[in-house]
Amino acid sequence: MPAPFKRTETPSADRNALYNLNALLPYIWEFRGRVSLALACLIFSKLATVGIPITLKEIVDSLDSTITTTIVLPVTLLFAYGLLRLASSFFNEMRDVLFTRVRYRAMRRLTIRTLEHLHNLSLRFHLERKTGALSSDLQRGAASLSSLLNYFIFSIIPVSVEFLLIAGYLFVQYDAVFTVIIGASVIVYIVFTFKVMNWRVEYRHQMNRLESQANNEAIDSLINYETVKYFNNETFEARRCNDTLDQWEDKAVLSQFSMSALNFGQGAIIAVAITFIMFFAANQVAHDKMTLGELVMINTFLLQLFIPLNFLGVVYRSIRYSLADMDRLVKLLEQEPEINDVPQAKSLVIREGGVRFEHVQFAYQAERQILFDVDFTIEPGQKVAVVGHSGAGKSTLARLMFRFYDVTGGRITIDDQDIRNVTQESLRRAIGIVPQDTVLFNDTIYYNLAYANPEASKQDVINAAKKAHIHEFIHSLPDQYDTVVGERGLKLSGGEKQRVAIARTILKDPKILIFDEATSALDTKSEQAILKELKATAVNHTTLVIAHRLSTIVDADRILVLDSGKVLEHGNHNQLLEKQGVYANMWTLQQKEQKKLADSAEEGK
Repeated sequence: MPAPFKRTETPSADRNALYNLNALLPYIWEFRGRVSLALACLIFSKLATVGIPITLKEIVDSLDSTITTTIVLPVTLLFAYGLLRLASSFFNEMRDVLFTRVRYRAMRRLTIRTLEHLHNLSLRFHLERKTGALSSDLQRGAASLSSLLNYFIFSIIPVSVEFLLIAGYLFVQYDAVFTVIIGASVIVYIVFTFKVMNWRVEYRHQMNRLESQANNEAIDSLINYETVKYFNNETFEARRCNDTLDQWEDKAVLSQFSMSALNFGQGAIIAVAITFIMFFAANQVAHDKMTLGELVMINTFLLQLFIPLNFLGVVYRSIRYSLADMDRLVKLLEQEPEINDVPQAKSLVIREGGVRFEHVQFAYQAERQILFDVDFTIEPGQKVAVVGHSGAGKSTLARLMFRFYDVTGGRITIDDQDIRNVTQESLRRAIGIVPQDTVLFNDTIYYNLAYANPEASKQDVINAAKKAHIHEFIHSLPDQYDTVVGERGLKLSGGEKQRVAIARTILKDPKILIFDEATSALDTKSEQAILKELKATAVNHTTLVIAHRLSTIVDADRILVLDSGKVLEHGNHNQLLEKQGVYANMWTLQQKEQKKLADSAEEGK
């Protein structure tokens, strides 16, 4: 796998382009032998291409000659002319065949590497990312890799080789004026193209930024479809996207206008160069210093050279655009993961599964601390619950256990092993979670259930679904376990999604369990059935329960009351009620709310 990108300084736009171009090299180095063969085929192809006008010159001169004894010569030359064209085509196709695997393998490697890198980035990055813009950048970045490889192997290098061969031949065989005119025109052409394109590329950057912004706005509005409908904001969302696209349209028009000016300037340079060369060549033919065949040869050379050179302007524009497109992807790959394994990190060894929070401090931002000196132990096989109002820091405990973030003070241990010193993969393999907000893949119910353990048998998956009380619901669906749940599981209710999450955790069967408001989306009847199964599942497991409904954790071995990131009270249910403190007050309020709901339900019958 290619080494990570590392930019040690903030480069200029030109250096950025060179840096991004250099970033491609590791992706083709794997096939350096194949690339060498492709370049060899390219050279042979161009030798044959340059030989075609030379052979054509001999044919014309032979036909123009009055000597009849050379009548066999044109036949031989005609065969040679055909063979050269055949050789040119053959080596061109061989070059394409040899390089095809290089190009597609490079695209595959870059795509997979980007995906792996994104999965390695921190939760903070994914919470702050803009999905639409990221998707657009990834799509353009992958396409730019293929484009850059194509342009260099199939356009820039072939034209450069052909130019050198033609210029060398003309310089050796004819007056230097031809080489000077061709060389000067090419230099003027390239300088003009580069200057104008360096100015124009800014439009492309602005277009990319606005396109990403519009794409993000559109996708974000679709992801939040229900919210848009709740507030009748369809027109607002369309107008917001339209305002961004309006700016994009203006930049696109300016880009096209400047491109037309560039094309005209390039065409003018080529026209002047061809006029001068043909004038000198025709003059030498008129004074018998050149043959008619040589005039035809030079004209053919010019056509062979300037037609692709004209296209080179388009190629250069496309390369600059591709480099601009790739720049965002390169910067993405330079993002450093916030959480890394320490050097020589060992796998977590689970013996009994005891968890310890030792004087843990944590802040998402330095100016806003979330946890203050949180200290507690979950003994092996114990069930410890954490309760508190919203924003108290309860869910942060689960995120710290998974090492989505690292503590800013203190430490968390599992069986006396600091979780910062073990591999993240082994840590997360040992913990199962039922999150408060369950997001599913846009795939079948079976895929989402089996995601916890892809190696599990179908019967194991069904047994987990039965324990989570979702099997009967699945069987009531037309496609049963093959039912597609939709984007983020939108086709399922909140309770159904939560049952899928519970089934997944049951199927994973880890030593340590975390239930983060695991039954918050369930009705009372379903909650009691699920709680019974969760209790059975938690036997011989170390369990951390994050709860809002106190009725779900009365059986906990220990309950922590968290408020503003601090542990205010701890003990079991009865002990906390006896203290007549915060927990007892919360319990009284919830009991009153439940009684009101029960009375309302009774009156409605």
